[in-house]
Amino acid sequence: MVSNHLHLEEPIRMSSILEPSKPNFFPAMTKIVGTLGPKSRSVEAISGCLRAGMSVARFDFSWGDAEYHQETLENLKAAIRSTKKLCAVMLDTGGPELQVVNKTEHPISLKEDALIVLTPDQDKEATSNLLPINFRGLSKAVKTGDTIFIGQYLFTGNETTSVWLEVKEVKGEDVHCIIKNSATLAGSLYTLHVSQIHIELPTLTDKDKEVIRTWGARNSIDFISISYTRHAEDIRNAREFLSKLDGLSQTQIFAKIENVEGMIHFDEILQEADGIILARGNLGIDLPPEKVFLFQKQAVHKCNMAGKPAVVTRVVDSMTDNLRPTRAEATDVANIVLDGSDAILLGAETLRGLYPVDAISIVGRICAEAEKVYNQDLYFRKAVKCVGQPMSHIESIASSAVRAAIKVKASVIICFTSSGRTAMLIAKYRPTMPVFSVVIPRLKTDQLHWTFTGAFEARQSLIVRGLFPMLADARHPVETTNATNESILKVALDHGQASGIVKPHDRVVVCQKVGDASVVKIIELEN
Repeated sequence: MVSNHLHLEEPIRMSSILEPSKPNFFPAMTKIVGTLGPKSRSVEAISGCLRAGMSVARFDFSWGDAEYHQETLENLKAAIRSTKKLCAVMLDTGGPELQVVNKTEHPISLKEDALIVLTPDQDKEATSNLLPINFRGLSKAVKTGDTIFIGQYLFTGNETTSVWLEVKEVKGEDVHCIIKNSATLAGSLYTLHVSQIHIELPTLTDKDKEVIRTWGARNSIDFISISYTRHAEDIRNAREFLSKLDGLSQTQIFAKIENVEGMIHFDEILQEADGIILARGNLGIDLPPEKVFLFQKQAVHKCNMAGKPAVVTRVVDSMTDNLRPTRAEATDVANIVLDGSDAILLGAETLRGLYPVDAISIVGRICAEAEKVYNQDLYFRKAVKCVGQPMSHIESIASSAVRAAIKVKASVIICFTSSGRTAMLIAKYRPTMPVFSVVIPRLKTDQLHWTFTGAFEARQSLIVRGLFPMLADARHPVETTNATNESILKVALDHGQASGIVKPHDRVVVCQKVGDASVVKIIELEN
């Protein structure tokens, strides 16, 4: 039976739902981005996360210094070596984040209907009736009746640890507010968010630039997530900044959409960015709750049709403290997959959560189950219709490879690529089988040094749904001969057989370049 959202076979036996899932070499086609922090920064913990299915490690620079994150990164490298699991690195900027500063770190108890003052004077002590903030322009940005949210780092959404304020009046640089719910704020920093208000701060702050210039460039990071992206110009400015730094010319820029400004300018931002992160924590505060799902579905669809990765956050918040997600969270994860997302980003769940490995494992299992009933046929037809006629040469090759693989029930698609673009386009059409992206290194020179490229392209495919990279031997030039192609193909097939994906008599679809021509061929394997 084919419905608008699910692809199910008749007759449907409800008892079959409980049948154990078949083991798979890949936990899921949908990728998982894990945020590394206090509870997930040891080599042992990171190794567990990699084995559970994490393919991108996120380093959140809205907290912690470069030295702390460097230690975590070195542990990640050690874990990669020990597990032999490839993992990409994402730097997440702090951006124009407003914060309340509590230097004493004493818990602050706030009572409903009481008055409280927000002041830019950070020398003052945080109390139940006064909170110092790190932004002098708040009094100019807000007016009477505006809503302000203050919560612990990585919004919990829990009304006992987060507070809503209503602006009563503005006096000089101070903002006087009415407390709308009783809560206790704990810790040294709380994030402050003003609903649907433009904050006159640069999207890429001086602190962000310094982190990218030093830590980012030194470690040749794969992705930069630009927090609070509000305009396409934010992405253009970031790209221009990266172009001037050694080691970051190939780094991809993901726009993190967190507020109404980013939503309104979404189409222009999508054109400029390499991918999109829907930060539902802030979005859920800036947008009316009943509108969040609609923007999520529209944004993911637009990313899908553009062939750019869509990443969704805030899925199993309850696993920060609990071993199992709620029923609503489990359903939410499945719906994110059915909407077409490429990856799911875990924040608090792995950063400070008690069960980081379990969170990754459970999310991966839910994704795998949702992928089984994903209506690929309907999606394929929509994607082809959206591209229109005539198709570009590369788009035609990619869609043909997926169509052929589905028609002959291929076990895998193997794509030879140097830039990664062809493999990305194949993944755009959401084939039901994994895609081995075999990256052929290219030799480049700046007239002083000779370097091979390929490692960036291989790691950057780790955020794309269904793509699983392999980096070919650097001794093979990009303009390969038939004999070399066959040699690399054998390595890819051996890998597929060793992982149990490819079996005797299976059919495999291969997409490669022979001379100036792009070729899609079907191979039937022998014993």
